[in-house]
Amino acid sequence: MPLPVLLACAAVAASIPLLWWSVSSARSADHSARRNLAQGLTTSGDLRELVLSRSATERSLRPLAEGFWRLAHRLTPAGVVRSLEQRIVWAGRPSAWPLERVIAAKLMLAALGLLVGIARVMSQPGRSSIFFAVVFIVGGYFLPDILLSLRGKRRQFDMQLKLPDTLDQLLICVEAGLGFEAAMARAGRTGRGPLADELVRTLQEMQVGATRNQALRHLSDRTNVPELRRFVLALQQAEGYGMPIADVLRVQAAELRVKRRQRAEEHAMKIPVKVVFPLVLCILPTLFIVILGPAGLRMARFLTGTING
Repeated sequence: MPLPVLLACAAVAASIPLLWWSVSSARSADHSARRNLAQGLTTSGDLRELVLSRSATERSLRPLAEGFWRLAHRLTPAGVVRSLEQRIVWAGRPSAWPLERVIAAKLMLAALGLLVGIARVMSQPGRSSIFFAVVFIVGGYFLPDILLSLRGKRRQFDMQLKLPDTLDQLLICVEAGLGFEAAMARAGRTGRGPLADELVRTLQEMQVGATRNQALRHLSDRTNVPELRRFVLALQQAEGYGMPIADVLRVQAAELRVKRRQRAEEHAMKIPVKVVFPLVLCILPTLFIVILGPAGLRMARFLTGTING
């Protein structure tokens, strides 16, 4: 069997554990937690029974995977690790994508791209094959970063979109007589989406002992929305100077409503510019072919008949 075919088979075989790991990782944390809680209630606590109660796949592959995660974490530069941690935080810390798993996925996808690139270079030597091999390696290495960035941007956009309505709800609750923490609890309980989850987490930090300024600062660090950061800064300044929270909420809500309207107008003004490219590249050539095509064929027949005559 030729070597490129063997390398391609090895690449496919290496991708199968990665696929299984990606599919099963989404439910591993919650399933393990529920199973451990149930075992604590029903079993006697024997360590051997607890270990044997796990599946053979988990007992054999999980230690190898954890060792590979730790090795990949040590081999990754500190700056890349900090950047990945920030992207994961902005993406909402998805349970299926912890830091070690993202780093391991980057290395595994890069190795898979290397195998595919080597197979292509050996089957079709040339500069184009080398270029595609480099693209496979770089694309595989940066694919988790791209996915995390897309998820983080989508999450931040959702928070930016719902922030004015949330501030209006906070203002109504505060003016009705509720305290700021009670208003945040009501907004987090009745709301849906990442902003409501962040409000609930901020309240939980306050309940475990953090001050309001510390919890709000952590909220600002977990998000990448400029409007939310300015709102947090305004709240901190209001608390420092003793200003009424209702006045701050009223000003911030009105300002965010104006900005949301301006943002919608900006997107509306961009639509004609975006329509130009599909119009020029797709619609106009088709119209030229339909309109000028028959005339061109008739002119070609006329000129051919004139020359022959």
